[in-house]
Amino acid sequence: MKVVVLTGAGISAESGLATFRDADGLWEGHRPEDVATPHAFRRDRRLVQRFYDERRASLARVRPNAAHAALARLEEALGDDLLLVTQNVDDLHERGGSRRVLHMHGELRRVRCQRCEARHEWEGTLADEPRCPSCNRRRALRPDIVWFGEYPHGMDEIHEALTEVDVFAAIGTSGVVYPAAGFVDYAHAAGATTVELNLVPTPNSDFHTTYEGPATEVVPRWVDHLMGS
Repeated sequence: MKVVVLTGAGISAESGLATFRDADGLWEGHRPEDVATPHAFRRDRRLVQRFYDERRASLARVRPNAAHAALARLEEALGDDLLLVTQNVDDLHERGGSRRVLHMHGELRRVRCQRCEARHEWEGTLADEPRCPSCNRRRALRPDIVWFGEYPHGMDEIHEALTEVDVFAAIGTSGVVYPAAGFVDYAHAAGATTVELNLVPTPNSDFHTTYEGPATEVVPRWVDHLMGS
């Protein structure tokens, strides 16, 4: 059985991380266009670096939850037959025990050099413009985050997995923003069973089954069902 799981902000929110957009359309008090676009970075580099420094530091204050642990348990059972794709930029899946995670929107705890294109794990700040560990250039590092207008990571691998998937599950995501919104259509074309696990069902969704409720409750229950427990 080949399984592809897509996770979104809803699974991290239950660990205490803010979702990308709050009800007022802001992310942690900022408009996304001011902190999440290449243009914003060129216009006010210090603001953007400081914003992601704060988001990176906030990860130390949260912990994986029962939904993360359940997906790690599923990976342990399925091995390479599970691909976990996340829209989240935190590392809660990894800290929850998952190893085969594809971060399509990048990772807070990684940086990319705009000069030499090297990527590095990163725990500290970027606001003071440290040198690139690879090429030693200053003012070259940026958060390894996929901003609006940039192409998500791993799309070829995701599409390949969706052509042969048996079960596709979307967890804690509205599923209305492309390209992720189109994943369920790829899964249907492959003849897969599709499952949505969310606080409320996505309007006009095309999933076969919906588990409605908090991820910490519905994800462990779904994993148990999938594994025949």
